[in-house]
Amino acid sequence: VAKMVKFLKPGKVVILLGGRFAGKKAVIVKNFDDGTTEHPFGHALVAGVDRSPLKVTKRMGKKRIAKRSKVKPFLKTINYNHIMPTRYTLDVDFKTTVPADAATNPTAKTTARKDIKKVFQERYTAGKNKWFFSKLRF
Repeated sequence: VAKMVKFLKPGKVVILLGGRFAGKKAVIVKNFDDGTTEHPFGHALVAGVDRSPLKVTKRMGKKRIAKRSKVKPFLKTINYNHIMPTRYTLDVDFKTTVPADAATNPTAKTTARKDIKKVFQERYTAGKNKWFFSKLRF
């Protein structure tokens, strides 16, 4: 019997299909193939971009550029059926920033979101992975 290849690994970029964050890009932080007691199905903890940075031009001031360059992240547990994998991966290591109980513990989730924001903000200002922070057009 052929075993299915696990391609939904941490670092894989996915597009969320349902709910509040439908159509948003996210990256898998941790995957739970066999499920847990509170979520008895295959799911993943994903970190994504809720609000993409806006366009910046030369004539804008420093304050305005700073305001427009902000990235708003989200952290969410989501069923495998509600994500569409892409061929892309994001080489970020969230093992240190996101604790294991971030999905269940609200305070851990808030701190994890702040850490993710820092990582995403650094990535955006450095000009790396520009495609990840752009809005999906479809």
